[in-house]
Amino acid sequence: MKNKLSIIIVLMFTTVSLTLSQAKIGFVDSEVILKQLPEALEVQKKMEEIQKVYIDTVNTKETEIKTKADAYKTKYEDAQKQAEAGKLNQDQLKAIQNELALMEDEIRKLSGELDEYKQKIQQDLLKMQQEMFKPVREKINKAIEALAKELKYNMILDKYSDVVLYGDKELDLTFKVLDKLK
Repeated sequence: MKNKLSIIIVLMFTTVSLTLSQAKIGFVDSEVILKQLPEALEVQKKMEEIQKVYIDTVNTKETEIKTKADAYKTKYEDAQKQAEAGKLNQDQLKAIQNELALMEDEIRKLSGELDEYKQKIQQDLLKMQQEMFKPVREKINKAIEALAKELKYNMILDKYSDVVLYGDKELDLTFKVLDKLK
């Protein structure tokens, strides 16, 4: 039984080795293609413009929170000095404590809303990027498929996605794909 299993495993490895030795495999660097393809550069520029709007909004909200936090700190320090100097009665002290509690709650609420907004932005931007790049990726994939058929390649791998650990420069089809796209 053990000998049969060993024979089967050896036959499988031999078959796989023979098949791979006959296969014609190439790779492309999709990052290079995306950096040189005008459509991809245009999409990237649009994404940067959209991101700038979001970043400006985040910066505005962060400034608002910082301003409120500074006002809270100033109010707290002023109240503490007045309390230490004995200038506040119990009613005044209680009113200031209530006001500080409201300010603190507002700062916490704004910070929480900002965190939620940032998470939503990240999700929205990722979704937008995927949608905007979809036609570009389809164009690239069609060019790769056409080139693979034309040059009789069995497989084209993407160097950028870390699928290729080593790639012989002679197998790199990146610039041929770019030529095909132009």
